[in-house]
Amino acid sequence: MTPAATAPIPGTASIPGTTLVVGATGTTGSRTAAGLTAAGHRVRAAGRRAKPVAGAEPVAFDWYEPATHGAALDGVGRVYLVPPVGDTDPAAVMLPFLRRARAAGVRRAVLLSSSAVPAGGPAVGAVHEALPGLFDEWAVLRPSWFMQNFTGTHAHARGIRDEGVIRTAAEDGRVAFVDAEDIAAVAVRALTDARAPGTDLVLTGPEALSHDDVAAIATEVTGRPVVHRRLSREQLADHLTSEVPARFAALLAGLDRAIAAGAEDRVTDTVLRVTGRPPRGLRAHFEDAQRSRQGS
Repeated sequence: MTPAATAPIPGTASIPGTTLVVGATGTTGSRTAAGLTAAGHRVRAAGRRAKPVAGAEPVAFDWYEPATHGAALDGVGRVYLVPPVGDTDPAAVMLPFLRRARAAGVRRAVLLSSSAVPAGGPAVGAVHEALPGLFDEWAVLRPSWFMQNFTGTHAHARGIRDEGVIRTAAEDGRVAFVDAEDIAAVAVRALTDARAPGTDLVLTGPEALSHDDVAAIATEVTGRPVVHRRLSREQLADHLTSEVPARFAALLAGLDRAIAAGAEDRVTDTVLRVTGRPPRGLRAHFEDAQRSRQGS
């Protein structure tokens, strides 16, 4: 099912065809698909189970099943790329797909990466490095850590709800957590603006906070005590192996140590500059999530 015909937002690119959104039921993919359809763009919502997505055409897609790639790419002009979750070497499956996408006529690619991973860095960093050589029109979104990690289905959110605990190896390190709604708003612009960014965009929220700060905000908003429990890198990696493969758990624990060393203590103006509106703060995000729970 395609969305009702509406005029695309002014200043958008005239790339013909559909936008393929990989991971269209995920945290950023679902919001990006919604933003595109609301602006009148045709969207193909890709996921392993081809679940229905409002206003979009669902299609089965699995990074590890190349037989699903042809139908997903048919008639597509733009792609939003969410790497396979938990894979420490996503380039092995993503680069063959991207070469196939280019051959199929895709002109613009927007990749979701991380503020912690530069071009040529670990995991999706290799895909970031290769992207400009594959597409003339491209962007890499490098958001900070998601606010939704504290309110959705992430281990942090479950820890807050079930135990009143946030476990990290980040010590006093600060992070400018970003709302997935703001990431998606930037993704929509990167996919549809007349000129592609042609660069990487580091996305943050409006203020850098420690996990002690996060625990204090969660306590105030929810009315339930929440504490930040400090773990060593090894303790955190062991804890995470119940959620993800051991190699990926070690990578995540290493990123926490980088936070402790100050790697994420920065605030950018990218969300405001690209979308024209300021990014949302963590307290507002917690308050909205609390209202949603109370209303459900």
